[in-house]
Amino acid sequence: MTTLNISLPESMRTFIEEQVHKGGYSTASEYIRHLIREEQERADHRRLEELLLEGLDSGDSIQVTDEWGEQKRVQLMERFRPKNK
Repeated sequence: MTTLNISLPESMRTFIEEQVHKGGYSTASEYIRHLIREEQERADHRRLEELLLEGLDSGDSIQVTDEWGEQKRVQLMERFRPKNK
């Protein structure tokens, strides 16, 4: 792990200390890491939504049926199935 030093106004430091206490975190670092992980997840979800919209806008429409969904599920399972060596 690396260290990152930041400067905060006293009001923010107090807020962080309150959140550490209320949230059951053991340190301010743990709380900040939690916030960063949440933001990373939000960024990942935004990117996924962008890709899904891009995919929807990328070609001719098709009718999505249960059969189509099952076929795609099987294709994904095959793609991510561990390869035997």
